[in-house]
Amino acid sequence: MRIAAVQDSPAFLDRTTTIEIVRSRIAEAGSGGADLIAFPEVFLMGYPVWIDNTDASAWEKPDQQEAFARYLDQSVDLSSDEFGTVVEAVRESGAFTYLGVVEKAVSRGSVYCSLVAIDPISGIVGVHRKLKPTYGERLVWSDGDGAGLVAHDHQGVRLTGLSCWENWMPLARTAMYGTGAQVHVAAWPGSAGLTEDITRFIAKEGRIFVVSVGAVYDSAMLPDDFPLNEQIPDGQKFHDGGTCIAGPDGCWVVEPVRHTKGIIWAELEIGEVARQRQNFDPTGHYSRPDVLRLDVSRTRLAP
Repeated sequence: MRIAAVQDSPAFLDRTTTIEIVRSRIAEAGSGGADLIAFPEVFLMGYPVWIDNTDASAWEKPDQQEAFARYLDQSVDLSSDEFGTVVEAVRESGAFTYLGVVEKAVSRGSVYCSLVAIDPISGIVGVHRKLKPTYGERLVWSDGDGAGLVAHDHQGVRLTGLSCWENWMPLARTAMYGTGAQVHVAAWPGSAGLTEDITRFIAKEGRIFVVSVGAVYDSAMLPDDFPLNEQIPDGQKFHDGGTCIAGPDGCWVVEPVRHTKGIIWAELEIGEVARQRQNFDPTGHYSRPDVLRLDVSRTRLAP
C-alpha cells in the first residue's frame, strides 16, 4: 500500500482557501499513485493555536469571543457543496483519504474535531468526532462520540483513524485493534514531540502500521486582523510537523520529519502485519475475553 502523508499548513481561518490546498494535495497524491492519503488533525481549517498562547479561558473577553466566532464561521458543513468538491477530488485520485476537519455542529454554535473518512467510490464513509478534546481544546471543541470508532476497507486493507491524544487512550486503541485494523492513521496538529514515542508504541502494541501525520504552524499564518495578534509574539513557532510512520515490529518506516512541507511517501508491505501477529495479537489469540472485556457504544450523539 502506497501512503501519502500530507505535512503542510492550512490557510488559517480561511475555509475556502484551505479546501483548495486540500484538493491540490489530493490531486498530487493521486498522481503519485497513492492508495491512502492522510491529513493532520483539523487541517481544514486549522488548529486553534491561540488557546495555549493567550488568555483563552478569560471570561467574557471580546477578543476571545471574536476569535471563537471567526473559528465557528469558518467551520465546515460536511453536507455542503463546498465540501463536496473535496469528495470529488478524492474520487478522481482513487485513494482512500482521512481528512481532519473542524466540523460545524447541528446547533450552529459548536464545533467538533472530526476525522472524515472518504472512499474514492462511496464518498464519506465515516466521521469520527474526537472523544475528548485535550486540555485547552475543551474551550473550543465539543465532546464527540463512539460512532466513528470503526474500520474501513480499501483494496483489501483494513484502515482505522484517531485524532491526537485519543491515540494515548488505551481503550480507544483497543477498540480500533478489535476491528482487525492493519493500517492506523493518527492525525495530529503537529510536532515530533507528540508523535515520536506513541507512534512506535501503537505500532508494536497493535502489530499494525501507524501513519502519524502533523501540520506546520507559526504566527506568520495568522490573519493581519486576527483579534489576538498582540498576545502572540512575532516569529512564534507552534508546530513543526513531526509526520512519521512505524511498522508492526515497532521500527521506523519513516522517522519524524520536522518543518518540511510536502507529501511524505511510504510503501507498506501489509503482509508484515500477519507475520508480527504470530506471537502477539492483542484482541485475538493473546486476548482473554472471558476475563477482560471492552464495551463500546457506537451511537451517534446529537443535541
